[in-house]
Amino acid sequence: MLDDKLPEFQKHLLEKNLVPAKNVPFYANWVSRFLDYARRNELSALEYRESTVLGFLDLLKKDKHVLDWQHRQANDSIMLYYFNYLNETDARSVKALSSGSVQETIQETRRLIRLKHYSYSTERTYLHWIERFLEYARQTGGKTISETGESDFKNFLSHLALKQRVSASTQNQAFNAVLFFFRHILGKEAGNLAHTVRAKRGKKLPVVFSVEEVRRLWACMTGRDLLIAGLIYGAGLRLMELARLRVKDIDFDLNTVTVRSGKGDKDRTTILPAKVKDLLRKHLVEVKSLHERDLSRGYGEVHLPDALSRKYPNAGKEWAWQYVFPASNLSVDPHGGRVARHHISDSAIQEIIKKAVRKAGIPKHGSVHTLRHSFATHLLMNGVNIREVQELLGHKNVETTMIYTHVLRDMSKAPKSPLDLLLEGS
Repeated sequence: MLDDKLPEFQKHLLEKNLVPAKNVPFYANWVSRFLDYARRNELSALEYRESTVLGFLDLLKKDKHVLDWQHRQANDSIMLYYFNYLNETDARSVKALSSGSVQETIQETRRLIRLKHYSYSTERTYLHWIERFLEYARQTGGKTISETGESDFKNFLSHLALKQRVSASTQNQAFNAVLFFFRHILGKEAGNLAHTVRAKRGKKLPVVFSVEEVRRLWACMTGRDLLIAGLIYGAGLRLMELARLRVKDIDFDLNTVTVRSGKGDKDRTTILPAKVKDLLRKHLVEVKSLHERDLSRGYGEVHLPDALSRKYPNAGKEWAWQYVFPASNLSVDPHGGRVARHHISDSAIQEIIKKAVRKAGIPKHGSVHTLRHSFATHLLMNGVNIREVQELLGHKNVETTMIYTHVLRDMSKAPKSPLDLLLEGS
C-alpha cells in the first residue's frame, strides 16, 4: 500500500529539509487525500499521471474551504512525493498522449500552466514553442508526441540557431518552453544538452535615456500617455506590471505603488512619483465613471488572480479591483470566457512610448524598458544605494542591478580622452 510510505515520506521531508518541520504533517495529509481520491475513482496511483493530479487539484479548487495557499501546498506535496521521494519521474505514463492529438496535448499543457499560476503571456509563449517543436519532430523524424526525445530537443534548438538564426533570448524562450513540456507533460528529462548549438549572446549594456532626453520625451506627451510614461519611469515598472496595476495598489497617502505577482510571482512596493499624483487622481475619476457605465450595462467584472473569484464572488465588480488602465473596448476574458473590460494591451503601451521617442527626435532605440533602465540609472546618479535600487526594481540578485553601474560610468564620471588632454596643453 502506498499509504504505508507516508511515515517514511515525512521522515524524508525532515531529513532533506525540504519543508519547515511544522508543515510536514500537512504535506503528508495532502498526499493521503490524493491517494484516497485515486482509489475512490479507481485511478492508478502507482505511477505519476498528470490527469489524475489535475483531477484532484480541480476538485480542491471547487471546495470553498480550501484556500489558495492550501491548493498550492497540495500541488507541491504531490510533486515532492512522486519526484523527490518516490523518484518516479521515468514512470510517468504517456500512453494517453501517444494516441491523442497535438491540440489535446496543448490543451492539457494549458491546464497545467494555469494550475502553476504562470502569467498569460508565458502561457501563450510556451504553447507557441511547444507546437513548433512538435511540428518540427513530426516533419523531420515522423515522431509521435510520446516518441519525441532528447535528440529531437537538441536538434530543434540547433535548428533555431543555425537555420532560423533566432536571437539568444528567443532560443532561450524555446528552450524553457520545451523543457517544461518534457518534464511536466511527457515526464522525461532532457538529459545532457552540452552539444546543442546555442545562439550566442554577448555582454550587452541597456539603452538609457539621459535626464535631458527624458525631459524632451515629457514635452511630447499629455494626458493618459504622460501618466503611463510617468509611472513607468517614476516607479521603475515593467510593461505588464503597469498594465495589470489595480486601483487598490495605489496609495496616495504613503506615495507608494504595490506591484502584485511581478517577475518570479513576487510582490514589491515602489515609489509613487509626486509629479503624477494629480494627473492620476483625475484619470481615476474618468476610469470610475467608465466602470459605473459598464456595471449599468451588466458588465464591469474584471479577472481576479488565482481562485479569488470563487472565494469572493462579487470582488471582480468592486472598484478597488479595477484596472488603473482599462482597455478601450470590452473583450472576451481568455481565462474564464466572460465578456469583460481587460487591461490596456502591451502593444498599446509600447506604441505610446515609441511614438513619443520619434516625436522627441531622440536617436536611440528607446522602448518601455528603456524608461525602467533610466529609472535605475538616474537613481544611482542621485546617490541612492544599489541595494535599495535592487528592491525597487524587484531584482532577485544584486548582480542584475550592477549592470547599471557600468552605464552610470559612461554617463557621469567618464575619464577625459587623451586627445582632449593633449589639446588642453597646446
